[in-house]
Amino acid sequence: MNKKVVIATIASIAVIGGWAAFRPELLFVNKTVNESLPGVGQSASMKSDATSELATGSFRSLAHETMGTATIHRLADGKRLLRLTNFKTSNGPDVHVYLVAAKDVPDNATVKKAGFLDLGSIKGNEGDQNYEVPADTDLNKYQAVTIWCARFNVNFATASLDKKG
Repeated sequence: MNKKVVIATIASIAVIGGWAAFRPELLFVNKTVNESLPGVGQSASMKSDATSELATGSFRSLAHETMGTATIHRLADGKRLLRLTNFKTSNGPDVHVYLVAAKDVPDNATVKKAGFLDLGSIKGNEGDQNYEVPADTDLNKYQAVTIWCARFNVNFATASLDKKG
């Protein structure tokens, strides 16, 4: 085979592989989500009847600038969910929302060492969104929320959760 063809083939494979691993277009594309809190009407009084806040915290940027609030709610039907509000972070490949078994998560190693519960892939890098918290989750153990890039094992940001009432 011609040497130029081999080099071109290898270069093409490298470019395609690099694109698939890094997904650079995601750096320029924002996905906005606008979910409402289930079972909550328009008035503030209906909100207090339908849901209670169990824990809340504000995001602190780590690898990527991130802002917003993470709140764990108990709904009227007893289910619990994590709600991200006024949320904004960088987009990226394979980004997940984790509950972490630590009070504070200042780095990548803490996530791995403390252990985590994966609530799923992030629905969008901007906006209000909900993630179901399994019924058997011990909120005394899982005290922080982390936005985690599973592809590169990077902690975008974390919110330490302070219990309410």
